Amino acid sequence: MSLKATIDGDIKKAMLAKNKEELEALRSIKSMILLAETEKGSVAEISAETENKLLMKAAKQRKESAEIFQKEGRTDLAERENFQLSIINRYLPKQLSEEEIKAELAKIIQQTGAKGPQDMGKVMGTATKALAGKADGKVISELVKKLLTS
Repeated sequence: MSLKATIDGDIKKAMLAKNKEELEALRSIKSMILLAETEKGSVAEISAETENKLLMKAAKQRKESAEIFQKEGRTDLAERENFQLSIINRYLPKQLSEEEIKAELAKIIQQTGAKGPQDMGKVMGTATKALAGKADGKVISELVKKLLTS
């Protein structure tokens, strides 16, 4: 079942339960999918990989917004963003732990033959493709730096 169909079903459940906050979060996800489908040059049905990219982008936006609201003392808005983030996280693939990411990166570094920080681009290119949707790019970048400098 596609993400769009799953979201549609969950929207119906949220409407029946009269859960306004969840409904708002689900509708924002659906609108992102619809925008991606109607984008110029795109095919009618978007791939699972594209869906994951959309969800990762939305999650990152919510997380950053919540941090900004928290810094500004707007806990009400931060809570709203965190709630929407929790809804988005339902549909994302399980995120890898830091140890799992390190293990994967060690394999990638060995495969690419990277020797030091100068080979970071080579490792990052492979790592971002291999870990797409499973780990945040920022975390991957930080771990690659650590592994290549040690």
